[in-house]
Amino acid sequence: MAEMSMNRVIHGAFRRDLNRFDSALATLAAGDSRRAGQLGVAWDNFYKQLTVHHHSEHRIAWPALRKAGVSEELITQLDAEHDKMAKALDAANEAMRTVRRTPTAEDIKNAREAIGALRTAAVEHLDHEEAELEPFLLENENNPIIKSMGREMGREFKPPEAGVFFAWVQDGATSDENDALRRTVPGPVIMIMGRVFGGKYRRTIAPVWR
Repeated sequence: MAEMSMNRVIHGAFRRDLNRFDSALATLAAGDSRRAGQLGVAWDNFYKQLTVHHHSEHRIAWPALRKAGVSEELITQLDAEHDKMAKALDAANEAMRTVRRTPTAEDIKNAREAIGALRTAAVEHLDHEEAELEPFLLENENNPIIKSMGREMGREFKPPEAGVFFAWVQDGATSDENDALRRTVPGPVIMIMGRVFGGKYRRTIAPVWR
């Protein structure tokens, strides 16, 4: 049995990026348009990854989990947390777009506050979802419903976007997260997608955090 679900692996990447944005904004100098532009590129990727993940949960995961036995009460709670997080994401997106255009001291301050609010909402949700669903996903990893759900969510990204996803989710991942990824996704898929189609991430986003 896997010790960590793919869902939790992805959550780790979200947490890392939120911490990275907070640290980067804390050191961003007013008027540094070059650095602001780099953060803007990284933000575009984060925004897309989080948006696709949660839309996929609504369309694919929630119906499958209901069918597999997860209570409607829990799904309703997670939906409410999604709504709260979506509002924080929209506010952070507007603030980050502003910093990209005009990195004034005030704009940077506002962006860091918006990222902080998003991080609070996101971590609250991710922690709750993992506490409730992680044991269920691990115990039911061989359930045909859960297997089908995983395959369908895995098809949300096509090449080259899938390559960006695999490069992103491995960037800074722990050894446990990488082990879980390789238990979930065939090694050749990770290699081909990450190495062949993940070049865009490695060229334009990974260096932002180095």
